[in-house]
Amino acid sequence: MADRNGAGEGAVDVDEVTRAVLTASRVLVAVSARSLAAVEDRVTLPQFRMLMVLSSRGATKLVHLAELLGVAPSTAMRMVDRLIAAGLADRRVNPDNRRETLLQLTDDGRRIVTDVTARRRQEIAAIVERLTPQRRAALVAALTAFSEASGEPPAPAVDEASGPHPLGWAQ
Repeated sequence: MADRNGAGEGAVDVDEVTRAVLTASRVLVAVSARSLAAVEDRVTLPQFRMLMVLSSRGATKLVHLAELLGVAPSTAMRMVDRLIAAGLADRRVNPDNRRETLLQLTDDGRRIVTDVTARRRQEIAAIVERLTPQRRAALVAALTAFSEASGEPPAPAVDEASGPHPLGWAQ
């Protein structure tokens, strides 16, 4: 017999999985907030999110950046202007189309992303170390399936030759 979410008998329903993911997301939000504490005088959480997108995507057009962030281009432009004023991002002419401007991180912006991500990675690793090997394996399987369902590319391993992307994202 199927439940209201279409799962067969003995299967975990969508609501139960959603609750578990929401609980885990609270942990991850807390870890993220603590990792940002050292730079909160320089960037807000939405600004850091923009730095993360620029870090993972490289030089990006404003319209595409706004789409990736789910904000209006005018909102993205105000955020970019603040990051440029803080020396964390800059604009340059697109070499492929001189009428377009590309946004990118400065070295200082890249450093902030790297530092915050390193703190986040350390805190997550400390939590994961408290899990048994069997639970770690189950967590990897579950989170991989979750990420694949969302379309997020897998993070590279720490020991990959080129080193991990500061956010753990594939380039």
